[in-house]
This record gives sequence, C-alpha cells and structure tokens, in this order.
Amino acid sequence: MGYEVRGGPAATEESRAVDGARNGPRLVAVSDLHVRYAENRDIVEGLHPESDEDWLLVAGDVGEYVADVRRTLELLAGRFAKVVWTPGNHELWTPPGDPVQLRGEQRYEHLVRICRELGVVTPEDPFPIWEGPGGPVVIAPLFVLYDYSFRPAGARSKEEALAIAEQAGVVCTDEFLLHPDPHPSRDAWCRARLRITAARLSEVPPELPTVLVNHFPLVREPTRVLWHPEFALWCGTEATADWPRRFRASAVVHGHLHIPRLVWWEGVPHQEVSLGYPREWRRRAGTPGRPVDVFPLVPDGARA
Repeated sequence: MGYEVRGGPAATEESRAVDGARNGPRLVAVSDLHVRYAENRDIVEGLHPESDEDWLLVAGDVGEYVADVRRTLELLAGRFAKVVWTPGNHELWTPPGDPVQLRGEQRYEHLVRICRELGVVTPEDPFPIWEGPGGPVVIAPLFVLYDYSFRPAGARSKEEALAIAEQAGVVCTDEFLLHPDPHPSRDAWCRARLRITAARLSEVPPELPTVLVNHFPLVREPTRVLWHPEFALWCGTEATADWPRRFRASAVVHGHLHIPRLVWWEGVPHQEVSLGYPREWRRRAGTPGRPVDVFPLVPDGARA
C-alpha cells in the first residue's frame, strides 16, 4: 500500500523563541499529538496551562479516529482558556476501523460541528483576537491542503513528481485514506480551500497583524531538511508562499513535518510545533509535547 515517510535530522534552530508571557497569559501551540499511541495519550494527559488565561493552538493531527479527536479536544478545552484547532491530514483520513466513515468535506464538517459543541475555534469560525502579551493580534486557523507543487528537481508535473516519489519508495498514506469528496482530487480541494481562506483573511482589518495557524507549512523552506525530500509533495503549496507578508503575519505556526524547530523566513517566524511519533520524540532532548510559546518572538540576538 506504500508508506508514509516523515522526520529528518535534528536541526539547529536558526533563531530563538522568546517567552514573552512567562509572567502572564501565554499563547502556546502543539501539533501532531497522534493519540492512537498510548505514550502520546499519556503526554496529552499531562498538558496543562501555566495560567488560567493561556490559549492553546492545536495545529492538526490529533488523531485519525473521530472519537479520539473529540476526547482529546474536550480534555484540552476544559483546561485552557481557549483552544484553536485546524485539521491535519490524519484527521481527514477515513480509516477502515473508524465507526465514522464520512469522507472528504463531510468528515471535515463533522469535526467542525464537534469542535463547536466543545467551544473549540475552527477555520470556519470568526477569528479570535489575542489581547495578551504582544497583542492585539488576530489568530487565524487555516485549513489549506497541498497541491503537489513542492516538487523534486526536474519534475515538470504532478504526475512526474509522483513517479519520482514512488521510485524512491516514498508514498504518503494520504493517497489511500484521505478522500477529497466531492472534489475530484486532493489538489482540487486545495484550490477550493485557497480561495475560501484567502477571502476570509482579506477581511481581517488592515491595522491588525495575524498569527497564521495551518497544519502544513505555508512556505517550502521548512521542508528543506526532510530526510526524504520527495515527501515535500504532501507538505504544502507554493500558492501560500506570499501569505505571511500579504496577510501581515507576526508568526506562522504549523506541524506535519515532525521536525520541531523555529525558522525565520523573510522576517517572519515559522514555528513547527509537533510532538510526532514515540520513535521520533524519544530521540530528542527536552520534555516531549511541551506546548511551545509562539508569540511574541524575536530573532536570535535581537534582544539583550
């Protein structure tokens, strides 16, 4: 059936996150909790805010089964002042063992309804405004997929790129479990989401900056360290490359790569905040799954 290749070398951070909220409310983020793993569920059980006013951004891949997503978001919503969620590719899968066999847009809409029951903000809801340290700033959860435009060198089309990836033994499980219904393809669904999302972002008052939260990176640069560069095909779209500038991003938050690190690109911090699979986080130093401060941040050396 093919397999999903993720991860990469331990990367040295190009800059340093600065915790601007240690003495007050914090805007923190996690992603790729993958709670089907018992070790990851234990980590989620240990996630707590440092203050009653902390907000948590969850950048996708909570799990594959609807019941797991509900249970996890309900737990987190009961602890943090506000939880903001955007879907990852795993939430959009339709695994054979999930009692909920909805596909594509219907599955996404079902998850949005669950979030609304729990008081969790989704990409379909009004964007909340963070008034804590560094604010006011609009928190914009996005649901933007990929369109196979992060192609390997020499690939002139989606078909050529997929053939190169298959030859390298890199085939994302999305090809089998992420159904784009009613759209004809995942890239067509991506194009539809790009139109919807850009229109919503254009409505943000021009005097307000944003924090953009998407499961997939909005620029290609974070994918450069993938062990298997062919996997970048399933990691985003070139169509969002100018969004951090166009929509006045003070920070971009994403997951998906399972390479937690901070990259500054064209003056904007892009923070990958994933927990990942146990085999990945066991190799890292630090506390696995600890929520990451994502705003405000400054470049390394910019503050004494």
